[in-house]
Amino acid sequence: MDIHLHLGAHRAASTSFQFYMRSNAETLGDGGVGYWGPPRLRKGLFHGVTPVASVMSPAQQIERARGRIALRLAKLEARGLRALVVSDENMLGSVRHNLRHRQLYPAAGQRLARYRHAMGGRVDRVILCIRAPQHYWASAYAFSLMRIGQVPGRAELAEIAAMPRSWRDVVTDLACALPGAEIIVLPHERLAPYPEARLAALLGRVEVPRKHAREVRNARPSTAALVARLTDCGLDPGPYAEMAEGAGLFDREARARMAETYADDLYWLRAGADGLARICEETTPETAGTNPDPGAIRRGQSNGTQARRMA
Repeated sequence: MDIHLHLGAHRAASTSFQFYMRSNAETLGDGGVGYWGPPRLRKGLFHGVTPVASVMSPAQQIERARGRIALRLAKLEARGLRALVVSDENMLGSVRHNLRHRQLYPAAGQRLARYRHAMGGRVDRVILCIRAPQHYWASAYAFSLMRIGQVPGRAELAEIAAMPRSWRDVVTDLACALPGAEIIVLPHERLAPYPEARLAALLGRVEVPRKHAREVRNARPSTAALVARLTDCGLDPGPYAEMAEGAGLFDREARARMAETYADDLYWLRAGADGLARICEETTPETAGTNPDPGAIRRGQSNGTQARRMA
């Protein structure tokens, strides 16, 4: 049985994808595909994969989790399932942790190495959904405002805008943590409305359910909702009212700098990502589910250099 991870990220249509998967779980199961999502994973199945306060050491915690997960995997295999989709953006880290450290999933590599170990090293394919940083951070802060009533200060925003860590670094960390796994990167701007194409890319096949594929969950709050929340918190809505769109948080120079960083990340991915990952920008299952030859996936910029030398 193949194990495929859908990592999100947060604020990149992950909840809509998970709703689509839950809604089609029976159909997928009939086709040999199992699904584990946040309701199952966060109620104890993954407990101890990342250390928690306990009388047990971190090593003991993860080994207990590994045994628990192995039993569940064995049951799925006994039922004849050929693939398992595991979806939880918290495997990467948390929005709160990102906001606190002004970093983009700084512990992603360490966390995914632990999840891989907990699954017995059985990770075959990984989906990472990326988003333009100016919009990712604006959506994250809008989420934080609606949840806990906090907004960032100008110094905090300047620190984030100048942050050197980008999605390229996250991809590199994942490649180190998940040796042998195929990493597929999906730009949010292209794939957000198409959970069926996301699943097709993850499974490497074109036959996926189409029902519930256009139902949106956990969408960004509207400007009116943000203004109401800011007013309730006694904050001036002026600088923050349009944070869900990205325009109300970062100044023009910061937005341009962040957009340039994202363009560089996309260029790197389209050029082969040094053989670490591949980008998928196809929006239909028929094209997204058609994976290239594995040898081609591992060809990156160095291969192009070698080819020019041979010529």
